[in-house]
Amino acid sequence: MSQPAKEPALFKKSRIYLVLLICIGLSGFIVFRETQKANFSVDNISWTGWTFFCLFLGLIMMVGRDFFYMVRLKMLAPDKLTWRQTLNVILLWEFASALSPGVVGGTAVAMFILKREGINLGKSTAMVMLTAIFDNLFYLLLLPCLFIWLPLDNLFPAGNSWVISSGKWVFWIGYAAVAVFNLIMILSVFFYPVIICRIVLGIFKIPFLKKHSEKAIRFTNEITYASREVRKKNAFFWVKFFLATGGSWICRFLVLNFVLLAFLELGLLEHLILLARQLVMWMILIIPTTPGGAGLAEMLFTDFLADIAGTGTLILTMAFIWRGVSNYLYLIIGSILLPRWLVSTKKAQISRESTSEPSK
Repeated sequence: MSQPAKEPALFKKSRIYLVLLICIGLSGFIVFRETQKANFSVDNISWTGWTFFCLFLGLIMMVGRDFFYMVRLKMLAPDKLTWRQTLNVILLWEFASALSPGVVGGTAVAMFILKREGINLGKSTAMVMLTAIFDNLFYLLLLPCLFIWLPLDNLFPAGNSWVISSGKWVFWIGYAAVAVFNLIMILSVFFYPVIICRIVLGIFKIPFLKKHSEKAIRFTNEITYASREVRKKNAFFWVKFFLATGGSWICRFLVLNFVLLAFLELGLLEHLILLARQLVMWMILIIPTTPGGAGLAEMLFTDFLADIAGTGTLILTMAFIWRGVSNYLYLIIGSILLPRWLVSTKKAQISRESTSEPSK
């Protein structure tokens, strides 16, 4: 009998405690940084019924985001995962992302999670790959759609801080890189898997790249398996999958909109600007820096949204509420869920492997 999949180092208690300390330390730094600004003001924050209603809607958006994530997994593995299992996968996937450098970390851990839930390695790799392709596709298409109503100048705030100036370069370079990479992945998985795999294997026969040939072989195997999964579904299936992806992204972004709406009066233009600015912030947060983008996310919030939300205690309050709901909450949920889940899935995995052995 094979041993159950080894627990990733990311799930070690020491790593979790370290991340919590980093989050607390960086939060303190952000508060200090903002209070040192010349135009910092102590705002009189009003907590009204409207405030709590909008914050409640923000929580609903988080639930909606995770629900659409669950729908996608259920669509890809309808007979392999129950709704309870998909919820566990999503919550732990977000937990892993909160522990990983950058906001889209935890991909390798996602395959471990799926495998522990009974999905074989090939299918789990294909599932992660397909969700990533559609995530990137929706992201790439949303930006030009926003420009139908929004001038390009509103994509970045006015100002000369290093966060804003460097953010422009990071965004446009990153956007182009994601577009090229996702185009290659779509061609590989949906249209020309054999040709792309041959090209990749040919490239890695070049002498100075030969040492990475094993990784290239593993990548082409993943492409081949994913393309087989694609051929099992019709075009209407992928339209529904894309709509579920869109639902998850819109819910993700509306969390921030509702947090600001809880304290500010916003018109349609401001809501569109917030959506556009979040596209920029998300691209910058891909860069592996701190776990879950801790500190950097709050810094981007205060710099990129200062022209809408101001520079006083109010913007700090909104930044920490936003991060609390969209990131730190998963650290708490994951810390509670993980130990029980590891025990239950280990027992289930051993049971599956024992029943699959031929009877003596």
